[in-house]
Amino acid sequence: MIYLFNTIFYQPIFNLLVFLYDSVTFQDLGLAIILLTVIIKLILWPLSRKSIKSQQSLQTLQPKIDELKAKHKGNQQEMGKEMMALYKEHKINPFSSCLPLILQLPFFIAVYQVLRKGLDNNFEMLYPFIARPEVIHPFLLNFLDLSKPNIYLAVLAGAAQFWQAKMMMAKKVDVKTGGEGAKDENMAAIMSKQMVYFMPALTVFIGITLPGGLTLYWLVITLLTVLQQVVMARKQPKNDPPTIEGQIIQ
Repeated sequence: MIYLFNTIFYQPIFNLLVFLYDSVTFQDLGLAIILLTVIIKLILWPLSRKSIKSQQSLQTLQPKIDELKAKHKGNQQEMGKEMMALYKEHKINPFSSCLPLILQLPFFIAVYQVLRKGLDNNFEMLYPFIARPEVIHPFLLNFLDLSKPNIYLAVLAGAAQFWQAKMMMAKKVDVKTGGEGAKDENMAAIMSKQMVYFMPALTVFIGITLPGGLTLYWLVITLLTVLQQVVMARKQPKNDPPTIEGQIIQ
């Protein structure tokens, strides 16, 4: 299993990063990491696009989902059956939005391994056609050490995560209150808002313990995901329902 991971993820990412460092970015590791992140994002772009469209489609169905929750409160089995029928009717896979996150994980682990041990002047995993640099200096623009944790990068990564979460959060403009269904909906909204703040805080907390290069990778890939959301929102057909920050108004 380790050999398979190294062959599919670790070694290609390590070689690409060394190539970018030595040939494209004039031996600036930070710029090499940014370019590497852009390339990984382009590879995952179609899956991310599908994930974002799935999340937007789920938001358009949210009123009907809320009705089913109120109708079958206390009967989880019946509610589950009708929700799956609703997804099937509208050709929505509720699990497709999770796939890009799952696929990003091995890339994240591989980048972590590369920055933790692959750049310690150990070039045994280099392909024969990749030029071997004398040494790799772990700096961004010759001053920011990416081999050590960096609180500023961690805060920026958390802020980017917060921005992305706010964009993806459903925004309803005509909220009605009253009744048990409204209580359930309000509770779900509260939990959703808590996650918007919890995940960025967790990103900062974890980021200050990781090498700065990995936090830089996470910052850049989050910003690229935000860019993708903005591009998709602008390409939305004119006759679609109006949107706020790229999200369909319910």
